[in-house]
Amino acid sequence: MTTLAAPSSSTRPAIAAILAISAVATLFLFWLIYIHPAPDAASKQLTFLPALNALLNGLSASALLIGFTFIRARRISAHRKSMITAFIFSSLFLVCYIANYALHGESHYPGHSLVRTIYLGILVSHVLLSVVALPLVLVTFFFALTRRIPTHRKIARWTFPIWLYVSVTGVIVYAMLAAARA
Repeated sequence: MTTLAAPSSSTRPAIAAILAISAVATLFLFWLIYIHPAPDAASKQLTFLPALNALLNGLSASALLIGFTFIRARRISAHRKSMITAFIFSSLFLVCYIANYALHGESHYPGHSLVRTIYLGILVSHVLLSVVALPLVLVTFFFALTRRIPTHRKIARWTFPIWLYVSVTGVIVYAMLAAARA
C-alpha cells in the first residue's frame, strides 16, 4: 500500500487553504440542504437543473476516463486537458447544484421499496465521498500545477476512483429519482 508523504513546509499553507475552502464549501452545502428553509416546493423556476446536473456529472466522468486513458498512454498534454475539462464540468455541476437546492430544496425518493433502499445507499455513499472528493481534487490539481508530479501521482491514485465514483453515482441517483417519479 502506498502511503502519502507529509506535505513539506512549502506546501502546508496551500494545503491548509484548500482544506479550509473545502470545509467552508461543505458547511455551506450542509446549511443550504438541512438548515436553510426550502422555498415553495412547487417552484417552477429552472426545473431543468437536475437533468443538467446529471449531464455535467456524466461529462465529468467521461473526461476523467478519457484523461485516465491518456495518462496510461503517456500523453501528458492530452491528460492535462482532459482533467481540466473534468474539473470545469464538476465546477459547473457544483454551481448548478447549489442553484437547484436554493430554488427547489431537497428531493425525496417516493415510495418505500427495495429500490428506495438501494437508492438511499447509493445516495449516502455519493454524498460522503463527494465531501472527500472536493479537497482531494483540489490538492491533486495543486500538486500537478506546481509540477510536484511524484506527489500528484500518489494522491491521484486515490482521487481518480473517488471522483469517478461521485460523478457516476450522481448520474445514477438522478436516473433512479427520475424513474421513480415517472
